[in-house]
Amino acid sequence: MSDQPARWSQAGIYPDMWADPDDDPRNNDGVSPDGELATLQDFLTNYRLTLRMKCEGLTPEQLAHRSVPPSTMSLLGLLRHLAEAERDWFNWISDDEPLPKLYGARDADFDGAVADQAVVDAAYADLEREQAAIDAVLAEHSDLGERLGKEEIAVRELMVHRIEEYARHCGHADLLRECVDGRVGQ
Repeated sequence: MSDQPARWSQAGIYPDMWADPDDDPRNNDGVSPDGELATLQDFLTNYRLTLRMKCEGLTPEQLAHRSVPPSTMSLLGLLRHLAEAERDWFNWISDDEPLPKLYGARDADFDGAVADQAVVDAAYADLEREQAAIDAVLAEHSDLGERLGKEEIAVRELMVHRIEEYARHCGHADLLRECVDGRVGQ
């Protein structure tokens, strides 16, 4: 007898996929976008959706499950961490005083990811709010070479950094989700 969940996929057409193509919100049934900015935005959108998909259908206990001791990483912690990262990126491109940390000191985003529905709801709300805030600012800057904020970060650099951060954490989410309930797929 093992405590490890059996591996499974919801997809029926391609069993190594997370979802069948008709059920995958990342599929747009068209050609890839034209232009560098549209391509970067498309990749960021798809990674954001992937993270949400990896968290769908789980209880607060499952979202807060820490699968690789002594790590404090969990799916809920990733949601909170990426909300914090979005706020940091907003601060990078702002000329104003930086907004305070959402969750406090180092690793508080993961440490505070506890199995409580209110914490889960707050994490999703925080992530949506922080994503919307930086997206609204960047919508006004279509020149990828334009430099923003006190640090003069190029829009291109910021977009690539955001994609990299989500992509890396979606890889973590793959493993975390598999440890929670055995579900696998891209």
